[in-house]
Amino acid sequence: MDIGSFLAQNARKTPEKLAIECEGRKYNYRQFNEEVNRLAHGLLNMGIVKGEKLALMMKNSDQFVFAFFAAAKIGAVIVPVNFRLTASEVHYILEQSGTVIVVCDEEFEDIITSAREGTQVLHVITTGTPTTVGHHSFNSVLTANTDNPQVEVGDHDDLEILYTSGTTGKPKGALFDHKRVFNVGLTMMISMGINQEERFLHIAPLFHSAQLNLFLISGVVLGATHIIHRDFHPVKTLEAIQEHEITHFFGVPAMYNFMLQVPNASDYDLSSIKRCGYGAAPMAPELVRKSMELFRTDQFYNLCGLTEAGPGGILLGPDGHKNHLGKGGKAAFLTEARVVDEEGKDIKPGAVGEFVIKGESIMKEYYKKLEETAKTIKDGWLYTGDLATIDEEGFITLVDRKKDMIISGGENVYSIEVEEVLYEHPSVLEAAIIGLPDEVWGEAVSAVIVPKQGAVVDEQELKAFCRQKLAGYKVPRRIFIEEALPRNASGKILKYQLRQKLNEVKL
Repeated sequence: MDIGSFLAQNARKTPEKLAIECEGRKYNYRQFNEEVNRLAHGLLNMGIVKGEKLALMMKNSDQFVFAFFAAAKIGAVIVPVNFRLTASEVHYILEQSGTVIVVCDEEFEDIITSAREGTQVLHVITTGTPTTVGHHSFNSVLTANTDNPQVEVGDHDDLEILYTSGTTGKPKGALFDHKRVFNVGLTMMISMGINQEERFLHIAPLFHSAQLNLFLISGVVLGATHIIHRDFHPVKTLEAIQEHEITHFFGVPAMYNFMLQVPNASDYDLSSIKRCGYGAAPMAPELVRKSMELFRTDQFYNLCGLTEAGPGGILLGPDGHKNHLGKGGKAAFLTEARVVDEEGKDIKPGAVGEFVIKGESIMKEYYKKLEETAKTIKDGWLYTGDLATIDEEGFITLVDRKKDMIISGGENVYSIEVEEVLYEHPSVLEAAIIGLPDEVWGEAVSAVIVPKQGAVVDEQELKAFCRQKLAGYKVPRRIFIEEALPRNASGKILKYQLRQKLNEVKL
């Protein structure tokens, strides 16, 4: 059940079917498999052996996909790297993972050159012409051998080390084998009904587990078609859906928000879409409603998971959206989910506890971090660090990260609840709620607002708007206007950066 074998299988079953299209370059499944094999043999010729770590610091591209599957076929362990990280941050990942070879885009070569110092990295492959002596070009590594490499890879062999977002500290590497990653894809096939006739649009970063494991790998396993965009642009995304008759779309909430701001967005023919998924960050109900109107479908799925689960967790399908919009959902296929108190006992409906999950896609461990693994996985249950509630019907709703919860005047304030109200205001494009130190209240509920283009946010009017929908202690005491919110490449708002920036601002 190794991931690479599915590609080889589809090359035999549907050799002429379009597999990948990226920036005008097209590959059917036979060509896709051959390109992967050419690179796989090149890696073997460089001395890369089963179990060694190969890092990818690349934007979305056909070459990213080739490198991933080439590594998988020879039993290497892939370490996808966030391309927005600094050299020191990349150095930590390369060193901690024990990476021996890096494949990077030409634009990131300088970062890798600096980051590899003092690590085990022996080789660097760049997608363009190398500027550093000793680095290899991608094309120079390719061989003429298009046969499948004869490396025995099993389902329990390690496949990925996925580093967490690092929104609260240094990232940790979640380790997955081939079987766990296959189970992630199987969950999507069952839960969302995806099949070999899908046409996927990949705009969310492939280094992130959601786009990579949920949709790229599951789509290759099925033999579906993949349209790959290097970067996200709202107009080009709408154009691509129309031109390529995309059937399955996944985006982070910010992407949906930006597409909604396109003046003539409703003019595009998006009728090919069968289903839309969103995740990686909470999506306000008002934003979901408007997105349903844009795509003219109610087939929306809230994929509420985390990297340590592959990602996996809970899911809210189309039926759930009708009566439970705003909730995270129920446990996905192959997964169990609970909300527990400090003693690990199930909480009563309406109370707040920690969201925990258990299933067939949960990571093996935090790589080389036994203590952190033991704190996170207890009796087979993964303790997520997310605070949540559960209702009488078993629907789970995430309310905050433990570290992001605000205590103001002795009352707990959960940021997601306040943010959902702010997103209902017609002048608000984006919103983030954080707690800032306050001499009277301990922490002051504070809103960071990005206005819509041309809109002016009046602080008093916005507070009055919130008072109509929220208890007084939840209404933001401070409001800050920003041009943009800091996010990582998976779309999560970096609230610790906002707290650091605004901590010294006085009332």
